[in-house]
Amino acid sequence: MLRLFGYFRPSSSIGNLLLLLAICLVSLPGMAAPAPPLKPAALSALLPDSFAGWQRSGAPALSMQPQVADAANADVLVECGFQGFESSQYSSAGNTLSLRAIRFQDATGAYSAFTFYRRPGSLPEQIGRTAAWDGSHVLFWEGATLVEATFGHITGMSAAELRELVGDLPKPPGSANVAPSLPSYLPHDLPAGFTVSAGLTRYALGMQTYVRGGGVLPPSLIDFSSASAEALTGVYKTRDGDGKLTLLEYPTPQLASARLNAINAFLKGTEPHSGWPQELAASRPEALLTRRSGPLVAVTSGSFTAAAAHSLIDQVNYQANVIWNNPEGYVGEGAKVAHLLLGIFQLFGILAGSAILLGLFLGGGRAIIRVLRGKSASALDEETEFIRLKLDE
Repeated sequence: MLRLFGYFRPSSSIGNLLLLLAICLVSLPGMAAPAPPLKPAALSALLPDSFAGWQRSGAPALSMQPQVADAANADVLVECGFQGFESSQYSSAGNTLSLRAIRFQDATGAYSAFTFYRRPGSLPEQIGRTAAWDGSHVLFWEGATLVEATFGHITGMSAAELRELVGDLPKPPGSANVAPSLPSYLPHDLPAGFTVSAGLTRYALGMQTYVRGGGVLPPSLIDFSSASAEALTGVYKTRDGDGKLTLLEYPTPQLASARLNAINAFLKGTEPHSGWPQELAASRPEALLTRRSGPLVAVTSGSFTAAAAHSLIDQVNYQANVIWNNPEGYVGEGAKVAHLLLGIFQLFGILAGSAILLGLFLGGGRAIIRVLRGKSASALDEETEFIRLKLDE
């Protein structure tokens, strides 16, 4: 120790020992004391204490464990980006309200969880970004939060009260508040005879969500993990048969092309393989069509006729939205240099023209003044007196 602290003097060993003891005493509390437990932001309340006349009853139940929110589908919540859960009870004028709120990493996860928990046959409502009501409870999402509301009894103001609650929910910043774009590519102008079951549309970010949400294709073909895929399954009905349209979105067209080749190789087997999902194996051969448009891959399945499958899948078209910050569009480096040189020549011309005009103005003005005084316009013929210093004398 004395060699380590070379500035200590051997002659003052007692002082050195005292100093070393003091250093140890100062450092030991920080070494021995355990680090205080972290308090993540997800433990903060998601729901307000009061809104629209409703008052919270008791303390809210908070948890960061997906098993507490839904033990049976905890893995689905993890795939959606689960961050926190809250359950609160409210009361107002003899009525009761139970709210369950789940916060996710972004709006994409909240929408995926919404489509997963939305019950078949539920009716759409205008609460938050999207809502569904099945007569006993209301499910809606806003920002990165999914909320399930169960009233003691529904009143005519229940929907308006929940709309007021939407304004109190936390909003994620920036791109985390942007909804997924894949649902916008579902066909909207359906061919004659087609109807869509909006309440059965499922959006998935992972294998568990896709399989439990009624996905048709084997998850290995979609490649959620390595390809960062997003999947959307829509249910359609026709007079001649029902079926599903599966939309897959990948980060690049190259990944989409590779996945399309894998799906085609799988579907072109002479007989359904043992690994085929039951719904896919029960589909008509003429209903199994595939199509790629940019980073999108579309697959039809079910009991569609060939004409119905073609008319549906042909409406899937990817449209890239490109926004230029420069109103003139993209400007290359060569064009930038040319613009710079052109600007220099223009500035030179302006300065030269200004000098000429200024010279004409000053010289012409002086000539006019001389003429008005009865003199000649030019002073070159006049003798000009100079003050001279005769330094040679």
